[in-house]
Amino acid sequence: MCNQIIQPQSRRDFLTAAGGGFGALAYAAMSGQSLVAARPENPAASKIPQRLGKAKNVIWLFMEGGPSHIDLFDPKPQVNKLAGQSLPDSFTRPVTAMGEAHSPLLECKRKWAQHGESGLWISDWLPQHSSIADELCVIRSCVSDGINHAGGVSQMNTGAVFGGRPSLGAWVSYGLGEATDSLPTFVVMKDSAAMVVNGVRIWGSGFMPSSYQGVLFETGAEPLRNLHNPTNVSALQQRSKLDFINQLNRRHYQGRESNTELDARIQSYEMAAKMQADAPVAIDIEQEPKHIKELYGIDKKETEVYGQQCLLARRLVERGVRFVQLYSGAGSKWDAHSNIESNHSRLCGGVDQPIAGLITDLKQRGLLDETLVIWGGEFGRTPMSEKGTGRDHNPTGFTMWMAGGGVKGGQTIGATDELGLYAVEDKLHVHDIHATIMGLLGMDHTKVVYMHKGRPERVDLNEGKVFEGLIS
Repeated sequence: MCNQIIQPQSRRDFLTAAGGGFGALAYAAMSGQSLVAARPENPAASKIPQRLGKAKNVIWLFMEGGPSHIDLFDPKPQVNKLAGQSLPDSFTRPVTAMGEAHSPLLECKRKWAQHGESGLWISDWLPQHSSIADELCVIRSCVSDGINHAGGVSQMNTGAVFGGRPSLGAWVSYGLGEATDSLPTFVVMKDSAAMVVNGVRIWGSGFMPSSYQGVLFETGAEPLRNLHNPTNVSALQQRSKLDFINQLNRRHYQGRESNTELDARIQSYEMAAKMQADAPVAIDIEQEPKHIKELYGIDKKETEVYGQQCLLARRLVERGVRFVQLYSGAGSKWDAHSNIESNHSRLCGGVDQPIAGLITDLKQRGLLDETLVIWGGEFGRTPMSEKGTGRDHNPTGFTMWMAGGGVKGGQTIGATDELGLYAVEDKLHVHDIHATIMGLLGMDHTKVVYMHKGRPERVDLNEGKVFEGLIS
């Protein structure tokens, strides 16, 4: 069977086709565009904003398992007044994951105080957050369709309760393109060897090319393996080997341009070669001075792991990584069906100082204005008890917060009812949250389009609206 010969129609087409696509690299460099924008097969190229929004990068602090909003950011005195009693008859009984709708209400044992000039309410589980209160925009009226972890984590990341669609990080990578050619555009980190529910699909690219998926950085001293050549392999030998591999790959790629897995594998080789030069410096947090490490809590056992990852996230975004996602409690460890006191005490203690340190450090470096920081899980917890000491899943009203990146800090958006069960004011569905994040990054989520099997696909199944109230 003969391959089709496609006649280039423009200078851009010619440069893209020439040398297996390496001409596009030169074109992108000369024109100042990202490689994604320079590649004609990207349907979003004409929709990429001419000028970026205030946010250029995202750091998403994902508390996997569902942190309890009514014990952290949304105080409900009525819960304590009615503790031990059933949900009042005026409330619609929710459908819960573990069927605890008729269980008695569980007392909140937290002490609450208002912080900052804004008077933001924060519980004593997050004492270090008091120092960053005026930077936070707390959204108390988030809602999701995911009643269990699989559906909740999937929707919070991809917009759909069923796996298979591109993650938000992939959409951001696709829409904005690369800001650096020597580091991944989308990086994922987790605080243990445990896998996030649903696995790698959560940061996958779905039906889009695999080059937009997240790259997992491991925990420990070596987040990326094999960055350094073996002692018996010189830089010249390594370069010669990679050049030969790329030559074979590009020859094989001709006539197979529709194979996105092959394209992604070729790009990964090219990226890996560049990362061997730049990534060791980017991930070397030992270069940081002592007072910065202490700011993130790296000097303490309970905050060391998440502190290292928050510091690494800062080093990555300042070097052009677009989207960094940090999972706390990987494997749904925030899922406090029982013993919420010990569960949340431990997990909050592990992230409180690192998160406060991250916001403080970004601000003092002038990076907070262009870095959107997001905090939250896949849902919240119910006011009703489970097993007498825990709380069930609550997707009908929970809290997230955002800071930096054009967000108006020191304010509270929306509200839940007097027991924290249902969002009742300024409801923000996950689709609205994603649309707002895209907007803060300078993208109209309705115009970033990927053609899949003849269908124009957009983030979150074409749903969601930007919530202007949190934008400064």
